[in-house]
Amino acid sequence: MKIQTERLDFRLYRDEDFEFLYSMLSDPDVVRYIGNGNTRTREGAVEFLYWIYRSYREDPDFGLRVLIRKSDGKPIGHAGLVRQTVEGQPELEIGYWIAKEFWGQGYAKEAANGLRYYGTHYLAKKRFISLIQPGNIASQKVAESIGMALEKKIVMNEKEVWVYALKV
Repeated sequence: MKIQTERLDFRLYRDEDFEFLYSMLSDPDVVRYIGNGNTRTREGAVEFLYWIYRSYREDPDFGLRVLIRKSDGKPIGHAGLVRQTVEGQPELEIGYWIAKEFWGQGYAKEAANGLRYYGTHYLAKKRFISLIQPGNIASQKVAESIGMALEKKIVMNEKEVWVYALKV
């Protein structure tokens, strides 16, 4: 099933997307609130790309996908439905990263809304989460804009993370 929104196409990562992925993973502003907040080396970016490929093999409906702007075919970020384990429980995360040059244009909200629609209507999922670090106000606003609410505060990998949740 192809995922798309008014301005965006979601497509699987390919090897030729590596430089774009690396540009996001090596940008301190983009990764500030992701994982441990550290940028990645080229080797770390390769490992991350292989993690994405493994998620496709496990289940092609899930995993991060490159966000392609329909108007010019330019990659502007990535987003996807990502399997997570939170306090021992399986969860389905709506995840989204936008390259810095495209911040403030509504792409994260559009991508998150598209994933919510896809997960609800095509995969028949009833619950979604987003894992957001406390300082990431922009991501909190995106989560709230698609109907999520702060459910709890937890610690994951020695970082405080807020679990935003949506039940449909």
